[in-house]
Amino acid sequence: MKTNGTHNYYAYILTNAAKNVLYTGVTNSIETRLAQHRADAYGEKKTFAGKYNWVFLLYVERFQYIQDAIAREKEIKSWSRAKKEVLITSVNPNWDFLNKELDI
Repeated sequence: MKTNGTHNYYAYILTNAAKNVLYTGVTNSIETRLAQHRADAYGEKKTFAGKYNWVFLLYVERFQYIQDAIAREKEIKSWSRAKKEVLITSVNPNWDFLNKELDI
């Protein structure tokens, strides 16, 4: 997902297998971060995301600057569940798990 000559930062939304909870995060490597979430969820469950098995990617948005990605993460986190659902559905109408598209 890296575009040559640019920095990449991502705001993302994860869910669990039942799709009944949402987790919003920010990272500079979506592949690495998803691998970390997965390892924790199926391992020691040391993190908040790991305890709730939030490993399935529903939404990702790329930014060139970290401050923009952090601002977007904070914005999304402040939203209601309903508003997050509208955002996800706007780009992922079937709520497919996008992990496979990233080959992770």
